[in-house]
Amino acid sequence: MQSKARQKERQRYAQLVARLSPKSDIAQGLFRAFWVGGVICMLGQGINDVFCYGLHWGAQACATGTSITLIFLSALLTGIGVYDRIGKYAGAGSIVPITGFANSVVAPAMEFRREGLVMGVGAKLFTLAGPVLVYGISASIIVGLIAYAMEMI
Repeated sequence: MQSKARQKERQRYAQLVARLSPKSDIAQGLFRAFWVGGVICMLGQGINDVFCYGLHWGAQACATGTSITLIFLSALLTGIGVYDRIGKYAGAGSIVPITGFANSVVAPAMEFRREGLVMGVGAKLFTLAGPVLVYGISASIIVGLIAYAMEMI
């Protein structure tokens, strides 16, 4: 008897979940992700071209300037609430590596800004960036030591 009641309850729950779950159109989501990610990449290429051909910077300076500009723009758009709307519209298309990382760093800091500059923004700013920086710096030191040791041999 209890098994039939439990089975009936599971069926009602499954119907409730099916009714309340948002319907997603995979084709539309893929299209949005593709075109928004493409626009972000085109913007990055345009910025790079301005630095390289318009300002006649060297290749390394162009790449650095492009990275800094994209990080600044995504942090600014996150701060004023635009990047979140882009993310809701485009889904994974908004997570082009450098802009998505900047958004991931700034968003928690913006969320906890009421707690103050040190304990709110300062602490939450490195929630995601901290491990990335630690492992990146550690890996670069290890690679540098290995390269130095190989030169000595």
